[in-house]
Amino acid sequence: MSDRTPAPAPFRLGTRRSPLAMAQAHEARARLCAAHGWDENLVELVPVIASGDKIQDRPLADIGGKALWTRELDIWLAEGRIDAAVHSMKDVETIRPAEIAIGAILPRADKADVLLGASSLEAIPQGARVGTSAPRRAAQLLNARPDLEVVGIRGNVATRMAKLNAGDADATFLAAAGLARLGENSVGTRLDPEEWLPAPAQAAIGLECRAGDDQTREILAAIDHGPSNEEVMLERALLEGLGGTCHSPIAALTRRDGDDLHLQAAIYSPDGAIRIAREGRFAPRDLDGARQLARDLLAEAPEHVAVHFGGAA
Repeated sequence: MSDRTPAPAPFRLGTRRSPLAMAQAHEARARLCAAHGWDENLVELVPVIASGDKIQDRPLADIGGKALWTRELDIWLAEGRIDAAVHSMKDVETIRPAEIAIGAILPRADKADVLLGASSLEAIPQGARVGTSAPRRAAQLLNARPDLEVVGIRGNVATRMAKLNAGDADATFLAAAGLARLGENSVGTRLDPEEWLPAPAQAAIGLECRAGDDQTREILAAIDHGPSNEEVMLERALLEGLGGTCHSPIAALTRRDGDDLHLQAAIYSPDGAIRIAREGRFAPRDLDGARQLARDLLAEAPEHVAVHFGGAA
């Protein structure tokens, strides 16, 4: 590809309208312009209000799951209203329509969670209310601190911070990457991701396009970060093997180990009482290895835990 790639006029990037999603879309646009020698005005950001942003009084798992983050942008891609869509990869369903392809994964940011409202998990007061609507965070928390009460909190970063300040909860969690992208680097206490495993694909921004759009796929390939792509695909293969849904408490962390990838994974009972963890070392594109790790986790899980994972069927 030449240093200056001719651009469609303009190249249309679809994104959710939330502040974090817009920050991620701005990063994607900057990387596209740098890779192809485009002026910024050649990439148009096309925002949409996703269903997941419209409904904030119920857990996503109860009203449609991750599809609520992707539905509108999927439709716009199919209709040709946008050329590509920008997503937080942890919010993208594991099984995607055949007509849609992941064209690029940007360099992954800090994978850790951040605790707000206390200096550590141990420092959260006995019996305190901790706000989260994520099954993974709720189960991890109750596994570590069964004395605590989980209360549902949803919304964008600013909304959740405001709810914490208003006393709706005594503590809550946010992703370090999201905070950093919003310039909130000094907020809260970073939790060591090797001890408090993050969500699969956390901190990764992905760009999707129409599978048959070869021109757009070539444009996006120029900004794909190979190592981040390998990590995300390995973790998504784990999710596939587990049959994970929005109700499934799943945590995973991938790190480089020489030429290989070291994957730690854990599944939980929703109440946190049971934790099953395994790890493995895989070649970068050994997706079958990650799926086997998932099967091993499920084989070790009691039936009342396995029932929350479709891969156990």
